Amino acid sequence: MLVPISEIKINAGRREADPEGVQELVDSISKVGLLNPITIDREHTLIAGLHRLEAAKLLCWTEIECNVSSLEGLLAELAEVDENVVRKGLSAVEYSDLLLRRKEIYEALHPETKHGGDRKSEKIKSAKCTFDSEKSFVDDTAEKLGVDPSTIRRQIQTAKNLTSEAKDIIRDTGTKITKKDALKLSRLGPEQQKDAASQLAAGEIKSMGEYHPAPAEPEEPPPPEPESPPAAPTVPSVPYSLGDKHYASIEESIADLKNPNKDCSYNPDTLLADIDGFVDTFHKNFAWYSDPFCTVVFPDISPVQFDFVRQRFATISSAMEDLLNLMERNMNK
Repeated sequence: MLVPISEIKINAGRREADPEGVQELVDSISKVGLLNPITIDREHTLIAGLHRLEAAKLLCWTEIECNVSSLEGLLAELAEVDENVVRKGLSAVEYSDLLLRRKEIYEALHPETKHGGDRKSEKIKSAKCTFDSEKSFVDDTAEKLGVDPSTIRRQIQTAKNLTSEAKDIIRDTGTKITKKDALKLSRLGPEQQKDAASQLAAGEIKSMGEYHPAPAEPEEPPPPEPESPPAAPTVPSVPYSLGDKHYASIEESIADLKNPNKDCSYNPDTLLADIDGFVDTFHKNFAWYSDPFCTVVFPDISPVQFDFVRQRFATISSAMEDLLNLMERNMNK
């Protein structure tokens, strides 16, 4: 539908259009017309097509053809972020900040993916049922952008750890900085970030590889070595058998239990195999929280938040103890 350009609203904080890109569209539209309508929501807020809209303004159009989307709120903002994140010419800081905002929106829309979710694209299985959880933000974004998940994790780390002061120095001076250098900069302390960003902006150094921070006076003691991740629990010998069949892994034994043509009622051996598989999956997922991607935020956790985590962990051990007590009470009845 045709919508008056004066009625189209642009969200505050949206990345400004690239003048060169707008001029290219002006030349194209003046020759062949607008081939792809812009996209707005029902309140006439722009979702996609800022460069096309700005080109239409330069051409003195009063109306522009629009697709009116039913997307609203966070879904509309997610579509807007996705359009911007694939654009060429984004600076390293703009790119990482957009991905961080995408993470916030995605996890607000899919809260079940927070704190890990399906972070390794694994299917969570049991002997009774099977379901696929929603993809984690990292996996979903990496798939859409065609990059490795580790690339997305590094960009999120950059956006979270870069101080606003360092971002402003880079952004205000138009300093060109690579994603690799932005990540290195984000790993410095706040004062060193300011110092390094200022040197980059002034052209005193061309990359973070040339940056050598001045030693603090008096020199502070080196930070403690990071704690090693918890050792994997010792696995006892398996006190159950699933008949004459031999399985290379717990996953294969659980798959056999899911055979729709066999009796799936529990016996002691199949119950133990199911519990064994659950514990194995739990340890694989729990190991994530010792990854540097998580431990980097440990210093920022408040005592209140730590107490909350302690209480949540206590519910796990309590539930397991309750199940063991129930099992013991009913043994040899």
